Amino acid sequence: MLPALLGLMLIAQDAPPTAALPSADEVIAKMVQYDDERRAALQGYTGVRRYVLENSKHHKEAEMVVRMVYRKDGSKEFEVESCTGWGGARQHVFPRLLEAESEASRPGSPENSRMTPENYSFAMLPVDQVDGRKTYVLEVAPKKQKKYLMRGTIWVDAEDFAIVRMDGEPAKNPSFWIKSVHFGHKYQKRGPFWLAASDHSVSDARILGPTELRIDYFDYVVNASPQEARLQ
Repeated sequence: MLPALLGLMLIAQDAPPTAALPSADEVIAKMVQYDDERRAALQGYTGVRRYVLENSKHHKEAEMVVRMVYRKDGSKEFEVESCTGWGGARQHVFPRLLEAESEASRPGSPENSRMTPENYSFAMLPVDQVDGRKTYVLEVAPKKQKKYLMRGTIWVDAEDFAIVRMDGEPAKNPSFWIKSVHFGHKYQKRGPFWLAASDHSVSDARILGPTELRIDYFDYVVNASPQEARLQ
């Protein structure tokens, strides 16, 4: 036992030192910096989304396909290409979803939801991997109870310092009629940019019970400036 133990000790002494984990402040500072650079290079993009809303308790389902335009100033415009199924979702839920996102995206919107130190407090968690890439994991807590902020966890790519995954709940309950909401967002890399890939949320309403919303994003066409090449 003694020779084996001594051998392990010698190996441990000769091993290269483990890189220190950056602080939450360091990760967030780089994330904001890199995000600003990507925003400057991104001139806009178009894409298609498919929304599926399902309430299994009442056997209700609706689907909507939307074409979206994202502009240089961050604003978003939506054009509904098709909408079928559950009438309540088509007439009320889907229009409110698009209206809320369009409102939040307007330049100078008071409901700015960017993941910044002005909006959130951060705490480091153990590192993880997402799709084979190393990520820094942080717990996030909102500094204000605003409807477009969240409470939960984010995964930040260790190379690009972009958010690749988010899990959590709204900082502020959207309605008295909603008992709870939990959501997860995933992002995909397109060139130097990280764009939404899928969303999944479950809202537990006092009358309807749990309702599931899934959003898939596809057919992106990105318009970028020459600065894009430097970000690659």
